[in-house]
Amino acid sequence: MSADHSRRLPTGAAVTAGILLAIPVLALLIVPLYADADPHLWGFPFFYWYQFAWVFLASVFTYGAFQVIERARSAAGER
Repeated sequence: MSADHSRRLPTGAAVTAGILLAIPVLALLIVPLYADADPHLWGFPFFYWYQFAWVFLASVFTYGAFQVIERARSAAGER
């Protein structure tokens, strides 16, 4: 493991990354939020296309968490 990855992240960066990673999990765990057939999109009930949309949204949130961590690591390396 390199020296850059063995240092602890600043608390703010770790919390921000954690929140970004928790959003997709929570959005899919609250089933009553999307357990409905209407509205339909291209013939698919809301229940299915909501979950499918989160496949792409989760990757966006994961990339955001990655960027937060990388920026925190690079800022810590500059000190």
